[in-house]
Amino acid sequence: MKPLRLLALFFCLAAPVAGDIGSCGQPIADLDPDLFFAEKHRVDCDKCNACNFDTKLCTQACNGKGRRSFDDGCFPLAHDGDVCLNALRAAGCSEYASYVADAGATAPSECNFCPLLEPGTGGASASASHASSSSASTGSGVGGSL
Repeated sequence: MKPLRLLALFFCLAAPVAGDIGSCGQPIADLDPDLFFAEKHRVDCDKCNACNFDTKLCTQACNGKGRRSFDDGCFPLAHDGDVCLNALRAAGCSEYASYVADAGATAPSECNFCPLLEPGTGGASASASHASSSSASTGSGVGGSL
């Protein structure tokens, strides 16, 4: 065989198996809301303390009184939760301030599990289009507002 054909054959056979794309080889598992929100509250509280934030969301997170469930019809995967928590942990204080603001709180796009659909957009969402133009989305992170 010619080297070009061998190379083309290699790329065809080395392609990922359907379903493996984006999963990092992890089995598909639903994100447990109790575990996810407990960890998110810990991350939020740690960031609030480290960055000296004093907001209602910080108080709720540190008291374990924040959100505990995803919106109806929102079923994120465990991998989605890992990515979201990693994005939160990696954020600096200036970025995190917007995540725990008392008014107009945002969320990293990695935490926008189930963006709200706008009527007449053919499945596009305001938060998804906003997330593609910036690193944070407003109002619909983690299956709704944080």
